Amino acid sequence: MKSGSGGSATREPHSTPLRRRVLVAIVGIAAPAVALFAVPLALSVERLYHDETAAALGRDAAWIAAAIPDEVVRSGTASVSLPKGLPTGLRVGVYTTDGALLFGDGPRRSDLALHSQDGHVHEAVENGFMAVSAPIPSDEVRKGVVRVATPYDEVSDRVHETWLLMAGLAVIVISLAVVFALRASRRLAAPLEHLTRAAQALGAGDFSIRAPRSDVREADVAGLALESTAQRLGEVLERERAFSADVSHQLRTRLTGMLLGLESALARPEAQREDAIRTALARGEQLRTVVEDLVRLTRENGGQDRCLDVRALLEEVRETWYGGLAAQGRYLGLNLPDELPAVAASPAALRQILQVLLDNAVAHGKGEITVDVADLGDGVAIEVADQGAGIPEGADVFARRSGKQEGHGIGLALARSLAEAEGGRLVLRRPSPPVFSLLLPAT
Repeated sequence: MKSGSGGSATREPHSTPLRRRVLVAIVGIAAPAVALFAVPLALSVERLYHDETAAALGRDAAWIAAAIPDEVVRSGTASVSLPKGLPTGLRVGVYTTDGALLFGDGPRRSDLALHSQDGHVHEAVENGFMAVSAPIPSDEVRKGVVRVATPYDEVSDRVHETWLLMAGLAVIVISLAVVFALRASRRLAAPLEHLTRAAQALGAGDFSIRAPRSDVREADVAGLALESTAQRLGEVLERERAFSADVSHQLRTRLTGMLLGLESALARPEAQREDAIRTALARGEQLRTVVEDLVRLTRENGGQDRCLDVRALLEEVRETWYGGLAAQGRYLGLNLPDELPAVAASPAALRQILQVLLDNAVAHGKGEITVDVADLGDGVAIEVADQGAGIPEGADVFARRSGKQEGHGIGLALARSLAEAEGGRLVLRRPSPPVFSLLLPAT
């Protein structure tokens, strides 16, 4: 079965980018808003120009009708001249009440003039002209009608010019909306793009990322959260690496001791091999206990929700170490008060801390090793001391050192990290003779 070559690559989501969403949203709102405002305004402008032209033609028609004598209509003569001062391009015709042209400029028959026999002014678009008819005032029954017209194209051109101006303004408004949308989308999307790059850098192992600040509060909060997460992950990874190095040192030390014991058994007489093998088996059991404790520590979440019986654990440690120290001519003393509060710590962690302190006392100390326990009220103090020369002045025994260096450092660094993980502290209370003090909080 073949595995995909791009399984670990980051896949681009099949979704619309934020820049396009913001742009479409703003333009999608601006364009209909402009249309809803411009269309009624355009219709109103068209009606306004139409009414203005009709009103002007109505005034001219009434003026001309008042200036034409009655006898002209009665006789039907065309010898009367129209009043002077009429607007340029105005077409004036005098009609009978049945719509027939008497004289002037206009069609031979006009339905508009026919409608004016009711004595009112009428308007209409007739034969490509906008026309208004007005009755000629007369005391007799038979009246004439004056029809005044102007080319309708002039009105249409005026309306179309205004519409073009409005369309240009609408384009300008929508263009400004597009510019604003582009700036807004860039302002909103840029912080998220920076966060994406920072998250990708974090995924690549860069725990020193710093998300740039913007004027978008939510993006800044997310950036601060990402920075905090990166810092915590870096610290956790550093602790894990240090823990792994310390664990390797602890296991390697015990494994080396067990192998040396087995090698020495091969070189001894057959009568002494059994003791050497038993010693190697005891070291193997200790090694297994260390492995189990370390595995347990990696699976636990801390000691705040656990209750540890310190007395029982220290008795177990004394039984484990007493025989080996006695074989070397050294004594392990354990001083316990009658009453001890329960401690909020992991048995595996406390066992490993004591293991490191006792190993350190055996390897670098001399004489009797004592373990003193004191009740502090809100916690327990466990002190491990020996009669050795102690720690050189100014030396940092908890500083992490290379496994090739001699002296303290690697095991004590592990012990301190385990103590801090359990909410406690491991300090060097006295350098010579050395006394290490472990402080653990009570439940």
